[in-house]
Amino acid sequence: MPDSQPQPSDGATADTAALLLCGARLTDGRIVDVRLSRGLIEAVGTAGSLTAHSSRVDLSGYLLLPAPAEAHGHGDTALTADSPGPVSYETEDVQRRATEAALLQLGHGATALRSHVRIGDVQGLGPLEAVLQARRSLRGLTDLTAVAVPRLLTGTAGADGLAMLRDAVKMGAGVVGGCPDADPDPSGYAEAVLEVAAEHGCPVDLHTHGDDPARLTRLAAMAGGLRPGVVIGPCAGLTRLPRDIASRAADQLAAAGVTVVCLPQGGCAAVEQRGNAPVRLLRAAGVRVAAGGGTLRDVSNPVGRGDPLEPAYLLASQGGMRPQEAYGTVSADAREAMGLPEVRVEAGFPAELLAVRGERLSGVLSLAYSRIVIHRGRVVARTSAVREYCDSAVAVALELPRQGRSDTCP
Repeated sequence: MPDSQPQPSDGATADTAALLLCGARLTDGRIVDVRLSRGLIEAVGTAGSLTAHSSRVDLSGYLLLPAPAEAHGHGDTALTADSPGPVSYETEDVQRRATEAALLQLGHGATALRSHVRIGDVQGLGPLEAVLQARRSLRGLTDLTAVAVPRLLTGTAGADGLAMLRDAVKMGAGVVGGCPDADPDPSGYAEAVLEVAAEHGCPVDLHTHGDDPARLTRLAAMAGGLRPGVVIGPCAGLTRLPRDIASRAADQLAAAGVTVVCLPQGGCAAVEQRGNAPVRLLRAAGVRVAAGGGTLRDVSNPVGRGDPLEPAYLLASQGGMRPQEAYGTVSADAREAMGLPEVRVEAGFPAELLAVRGERLSGVLSLAYSRIVIHRGRVVARTSAVREYCDSAVAVALELPRQGRSDTCP
């Protein structure tokens, strides 16, 4: 079961009128027109070759990309770093935070979001219900999926958590998860989550520091062959293991089909240790590696940006990845980790697109100011930046790039 179930392409969920994107640059350098209809890419042709049945958007000067997806967020705790007192978990407060965080991420380009939500303790299922309400209110703008994250699942204390996890799935949590490292019996915790996932046919997404190779071995053995899939992260602890031990763990994860979602911006509320997973080692072993943003301006990361291009930038600037590969971790790899359909700028693929002012992916990851976000075939967010210099004659003489936008085709 993917994070977002296919929705009917009617007026409530998708723009049924065709939309023509004019003069967009693709990563291979081609300048094309792209026609969208009923949530799909209907046609791609050379610039000026396609006709529009209705609206046009001029993408001259923009690079057109498959939209990124946020594979690891925390909507229930987002935007709480500057709270003057204890953080409120009243339903309306959590819903407002989750909605605001999702819109911020959407504005940056993420048309699909996976939000980990803690359940249990005094809040019970309240935060989950609030995030599910946010999901309903955001329908048509972005696809938001909740991951149920119980605190304990083993022993006497874990019995309530296990029952609550099953209730969470019935309520609408699309993914089951949690943090085995925080349970007295980490392997028992993981086994319980996998059991619930198998019962309900839903994906698994677990937090782990990844610094215990024996624990990873047991997890890989339990997860092997489970469908629709198992994701773990952020696994920064793998970096601190001897390379041969980390390599064996990576081989086992690859054989089991386990995906790793790394968090280049830092840890998150469930796994607060800093650092990043050994992305090159994991990829060399055949592990699918996606990248997520983690927490968004809460106590774990008070300056989290909620921008999916930020992890890609960090993987390119600090991890030595090529820009194309780095962007893939937040787009194609993230979507695959979330069980979402593949997106390419080709006819027949979902119209989940991000246009960023720039000519090359390296420049886009560096200075991604102006953006146009397309979800299910319609423009759902636009960010426009204008750069000006006080000595305009110098700027003109040097032909420095300007930021701006034009709404219509020539």
